Amino acid sequence: MIFGKIDYINLLPFHIYLKGSSLQNAFKKSSEYKKSYPSKINKQFKKRKVGGAFISSIESNRKYIKTLPLGIVAKKHVTSVLVKKNTKSSADPHSATSNVLAQVLHVEGEVVIGDKALKLFLENPDDYIDLAKEWTQRYSLPFVFAILSVNNHFETYKKLSDNFKNKSIKIPQYILKRYAYERNIPPKEILKYLSLISYRIGIKEGRGLKLFLKKSNLLKKNCTLCAETKRKLDVSS
Repeated sequence: MIFGKIDYINLLPFHIYLKGSSLQNAFKKSSEYKKSYPSKINKQFKKRKVGGAFISSIESNRKYIKTLPLGIVAKKHVTSVLVKKNTKSSADPHSATSNVLAQVLHVEGEVVIGDKALKLFLENPDDYIDLAKEWTQRYSLPFVFAILSVNNHFETYKKLSDNFKNKSIKIPQYILKRYAYERNIPPKEILKYLSLISYRIGIKEGRGLKLFLKKSNLLKKNCTLCAETKRKLDVSS
């Protein structure tokens, strides 16, 4: 039983919960061994190298994937999923969902995610567009960036998910200070950032997720049609 850990501040409460749980130490150590950024965790999950992980919501829309109602949710704005203004459009290689979200919203520029994005936003907030804020303003729904997904030991992960949702997680000062030092982000800003995030996927969150997946599928179809039309034009010319 191996857990794929996204090593970002947004999942710090869940990691603290895992550390304090009654699960075997081997499982807890495995999450440190398999920790990485979202797009890599997606690949590890797809290859079944991890039993469970918070995978990007855009990747969770597959028939064979079992999911639980726990995820990384932006209530309104989030300050760690950004597009830099007045730049050439480019994807963040560490991302999956955020790159598609920028396209769905027709926001042009360089996509930046994670702790790096949070630090950049805190330094120069006027230079960036918060994609979660854009989504919420347009659709009045929270945005689901990732979902807890399971390859094996489903009942164990379900119990973890249920217990975590019902707990109030307090971040120990020594962990908060360590993250602040490693990420070069003040402790108070980390706590402020975490207050923007929720983890329970209820009815409203589910509606937001469904709408995003619908729009991303439409975008994919339109891109395929455009590519096919271009190919035919190139052949006929």
